[in-house]
Amino acid sequence: MKRITSMFLTLAMMLSLAACGGDSTKTEGATNTGSSTKTETKKEMTFTEMVVVDNDECTIKITGLEENRKRDYTAKLLLENKTADKTLMFAVDNETVDGVCFTALFAKDVAAGKKANAEIRIKSDDLKDYGVSEYTDIELSFRVYDSNDWLADDVAKETVNIYPYGEENAVKFVRESRDTDNVIIDNENVTVIVTGYDKDGIWGYTVNLYLINKTDTGVMFCVDDASVNGYMVDPFYAKSVPAGKSAFSSMSWSNSALEENEIEEIETIEFKFRAYDNENWVNGDFANEIITLIH
Repeated sequence: MKRITSMFLTLAMMLSLAACGGDSTKTEGATNTGSSTKTETKKEMTFTEMVVVDNDECTIKITGLEENRKRDYTAKLLLENKTADKTLMFAVDNETVDGVCFTALFAKDVAAGKKANAEIRIKSDDLKDYGVSEYTDIELSFRVYDSNDWLADDVAKETVNIYPYGEENAVKFVRESRDTDNVIIDNENVTVIVTGYDKDGIWGYTVNLYLINKTDTGVMFCVDDASVNGYMVDPFYAKSVPAGKSAFSSMSWSNSALEENEIEEIETIEFKFRAYDNENWVNGDFANEIITLIH
């Protein structure tokens, strides 16, 4: 009898542990937006060859989309120059992931009458530090022009969206606000948030920004008349953000520029922050304000 009772107690303990283990897994998945839940519900990547441009002078095809273990993506391209006497530059001017700007650094020369295979690499490390973990909508704006005549009209200009998991699963990134945020501009057209500071930035003392373009046109964000501790020191800052998109950005003051003005500790930074229509300069500013940052 004791042996039977012991067996039943052991079985009950095993079932209890199994039940606890199950609850633990569910709790982790519900609260963790990282790999646990995504691994279980990950959708299969789907892609069909896309013809972006096909006119009398050039062709752009996206022939494949690959994802590696680090969740970096590579878009495979086939470029064709159909002209008889012009070298064409194929480039990407604007690129976003789930509505957030990133830099592809893509440009490819193709000689007259030739074709070329090329790749656009989208590294997850570029955006994941900002909280952009899903890559559901990759938008690329292609531009093709005469490589030897920049004043000539564009041969082609086209924007395309790639949906790795289907358009129905596309999402737009929404940044969660933080207690340390400093919203310096917020109106019906644009929002500018100071998200933090880096005293030892790569390019010097750095102010980190999050920019939101709420308009239906490209917006240029820039800084004029900047001063540090009352001394004029220009960060040479400008950032273009496409219509309806957002961007993480930063402006920096080099150590040498601060040293030239004998600035050892930054106390105040003052500048005029402008946001204007990047596609029609005669339109009025979307924002034009004097901003003071006090440390």
